[in-house]
Formats: sequence, C-alpha cells, structure tokens
Amino acid sequence: MLMPLATLPPSCPLAETLGVIATERPDDRDFVDAALAIIDRDRRRCPETPLLTLHLPATPGIDLYLKDESAHPTGSLKHRLARSLFTAGLVAGVIRCDTPLVEASSGSTAVSEAYFARLLGLPFHAVMPVGTSVAKVRAIEAQGGLCHLVAPHALYAEAASLARAQGGVYLDQFTNAARATDWRCDNIGSAILQQMAGEPHALPAWIVAGAGTGGTAATIGRHLRYRGLSTRLCVADVEHSAFFEGYRDADPDATADRPSRIEGVGRPRVEPSFLPGTVDRMMKLPDAVSIAGMRIAGDLLGRHVGPSTGLNFVATALLATQMHAAGQSGSIATILCDAGDRYAECHQDRDWLARQGLATAVDTAEVQLRNALLRRP
Repeated sequence: MLMPLATLPPSCPLAETLGVIATERPDDRDFVDAALAIIDRDRRRCPETPLLTLHLPATPGIDLYLKDESAHPTGSLKHRLARSLFTAGLVAGVIRCDTPLVEASSGSTAVSEAYFARLLGLPFHAVMPVGTSVAKVRAIEAQGGLCHLVAPHALYAEAASLARAQGGVYLDQFTNAARATDWRCDNIGSAILQQMAGEPHALPAWIVAGAGTGGTAATIGRHLRYRGLSTRLCVADVEHSAFFEGYRDADPDATADRPSRIEGVGRPRVEPSFLPGTVDRMMKLPDAVSIAGMRIAGDLLGRHVGPSTGLNFVATALLATQMHAAGQSGSIATILCDAGDRYAECHQDRDWLARQGLATAVDTAEVQLRNALLRRP
C-alpha cells in the first residue's frame, strides 16, 4: 500500500522563488534495512541444499544428480523464489511497513512467502485453486497466512482484486519470478554447477527443470548462456499446460483448457516469466507418467517425493537413455522440488488417483518405466 504523500514547504528561498514544489513519502528506511537484515540472516542460516546422485542400471556411464530443494526451511524449491521476491519488493519500495501481501499460487510458493511474511511481521493472503492439497493449506496457515480457495480460472483476477481490497501488494510470482532472481550468479543453476565441480562429469550435458512459473527455467537458461557453457536446458511440462504448445508453436498466447493435475507444474497460459529463447528442448509428459516417476524416484532415494519431482526424474531418465543409445557418457542434473508428504492425500493416495481416472494408467506407466530403467542393458 502506498503511503499518502505530504506536500512540503520549499526547502530554500531559491526553490520558493523558482516555484518548486516537493513531496516525499514517510521514511521507512529503518523497516527496509531491518527486513533485509532478517532475510539475509535466513539465507546465512540455511546451508546450500544437497546434490544427490542416482545411477540407473539401464544407463551406465550416465550420472544423474538431483538438487534436493526439500531441504529448505519451507520444504521446497520455492523458498529461493520467495526470498528473491521479498528482497526485490523491499529494495524497490513496493513492500513497506504493514503492507498486506497477496499471492496467487498452487501452494508451495505461498508456503514460502507466508514464512517470510511472518518473519517480517506482515499479513499474508494466499489465493489458491480449489483442490490444492490439504497439507499445503495447513502449512500456509501454520505460518500465519490466510488461504482463499477459488476457481482455477479466476486465480489471477481474484489475487489482484484481493490485493486492491486490502490496500496491499500482489506479489505476482508468475510475472516477477524471472525478474526478481539473480541469473548471473548466486542462483540454483550456479549452485548446481559449483557442487558438481570435481565430479567425474563436472559439466552436465543437460539440466532439467519443470515448467512451473517459468522462472526457474529462465534463471538456469540465462545463467548457462551468460557463462557460455555447453550445458543445455530441457524443460518438462505436463498434460494440461500451455507452456509446451507455446514453445513448440512460438505462440505466447497459447492456453490450456483445464487446470494442471500436477501441483506446482503447468499453467493455463504461457506465463511472463517463461523465456522460450533460453530453452533448448521441451518435453510434455502424461500425468500418469509423472506420478509413476514420483514412485520410482522415491524408491531409488528411499523416501517420498512429489509429482513435480517425478516429472523431472522421468524427463532426466529419457535424456539419459538417449545419451546411452548414442554411446555417450556424461551427467544430467535436475531438481527434487519438494517432499512427498504434501501429497499424501492426493498423488500418493490411490483413491484420489481413481477419482482422477489415473490409477490404472499410473500402474501401467510404472511397470513400463521400471522395466526400461531398472534393468541392465
């Protein structure tokens, strides 16, 4: 919310003579300085997330790495985005003392933003689609956030309207994700590359990211190109999402006819943060394949992961099989987006899958993937 402006008297006789009029906002530098210090302390307390390794029997000579973003305090990749959005909003003078904050989210970004809002003592409202996992709603409320569940097609408009009604700020991750993140250094792409230094294949042939806001992929793609690296970026998309068609057809106005069933990935429109010029390849995977990949990746890692990680895992595995078939060795890195406990009542639940018409297709895809990936050639 913008503070009212005060009309000030001229600062000197010359200004009065010249007819100069000055206004200024109430000084909130103390709040901004304190808020930035709080965010910086959070960053310093959080070590870099681990880089895990996987070896698929079907692709010897291809090393797979998963950047485990579930290790963040808020449990997902979106902790990085929320920190960047808050930092950018503070230094731009948009987030001010007592500013109500509003976000449109499928859940994970709102969990992370609620965390930072609580640290700064700011009210937070999450506008989310009806059907968002109960665990995510609980996580937002545990941080003091308020949840507003709306029809998926009304998500953006409802968030903007609520921000206006509250006299607050719509953080708008889908527009600002690519703008707020430092793509030159200190980002998830640079972290992956630093952690891979010294590995047998230190420079990955590919980095795989899911098509969520578009911001993570845009950050990684720009970083790779900025550094002049040969690593290529593959973006994985889901069934009910506009990103793949927008990329394939060079159509920024592409849309999807229904909401995504893979929370955190897939959007009904091509979001402003998606930069197709930074992407070398896209894959569109059936939802059943992503969920089957979630199961297999969880088994290989010895713990549950979410469906967006399943999407990334399968896309990574397909690239690995292609490299192996071509007689290549090397490495591929991707992202473990969040833990599977947030999906216990949906993607991990067979009754939910049956209601979605996915149970049989997931079982079939799981058998096919296990046969293809877990057997030695």
